[in-house]
Amino acid sequence: MFFRNLTFFRFPASLNFSDLDTGLAECTLKPVGALEMSSRGFVPPFGRADTETLSHRLGDAIWLAAGSEDKLLPGAVVNDLLQKKLEEIEEKEGRKLGGRARKRLKEDLVHELLPRAFVRPGRTDAMIDCANGFIAVDTSSRKTAEAVVSDVRHAMGSFPALPLNAEVAPRSILTSWIAGDPLPQGLSLGDECELRDPTDNGAIVKCQHQELQSDEIAKHLEAGKQVTRLALTLDDHLSFVLGEDLIIRKLKFLDGAVDQLESDEREDMRAELGARFALLSGEVRRLFLTLEPALKLSKAE
Repeated sequence: MFFRNLTFFRFPASLNFSDLDTGLAECTLKPVGALEMSSRGFVPPFGRADTETLSHRLGDAIWLAAGSEDKLLPGAVVNDLLQKKLEEIEEKEGRKLGGRARKRLKEDLVHELLPRAFVRPGRTDAMIDCANGFIAVDTSSRKTAEAVVSDVRHAMGSFPALPLNAEVAPRSILTSWIAGDPLPQGLSLGDECELRDPTDNGAIVKCQHQELQSDEIAKHLEAGKQVTRLALTLDDHLSFVLGEDLIIRKLKFLDGAVDQLESDEREDMRAELGARFALLSGEVRRLFLTLEPALKLSKAE
């Protein structure tokens, strides 16, 4: 259950989560109805085998999972049937339908198709750090992350979480690290970056498997390009790509972290997942607390 991406939101660390489980129980995922396009709600983080637990808490860390069911009804299918219906009506009645009538006919077709549409299940995991006032959602999509935060807000009644805000432009800090400024303790450069010319429609250079403090990269910096994504490593535990949008992508747990799991034997899958969350929550917290002062992230009011 290791997260692959991290989209962070901040909230006041004084927030009380004592009633969270009650709220989650009222917002569980319901099967999508015959005439519904989608359904959202919380699912057990340990999977379907554990139908009673909607959160897992370890110290100040809480693991949640937001589930979804979406009907697959391609627009091309609807439009094809609509066109056939319009042709039939025109042939039988010798007239073309107006805009409103076409719209009503399309809506009728959608209602007719919905009960037979395939359902695509989805799940997005999240970790809440109560002590440090942040929630990390396992996605690189801001829209998806905001939907999960909205689900938590609905369950709790109030959840004043906002996207991260840096007091200094993140690209200037990322650029300075490649240019030779010292990195925060524990961080080291990886082998991937994206550089952009700040002018409108400026050039974009993407580098992979590249020595970042090289003459080639230096020439791009001299030409005025700025770093918008940068691969980094936290000790020998985590590797990731940090974007100027403050989203963590390509998160990978390295041998230095995973070795801790292999040293212990666990009886069942729940114990294994619990151990993985213990490792994940500790590493994500350490990563956040490393980046917070380096990127000058604003505190939540």
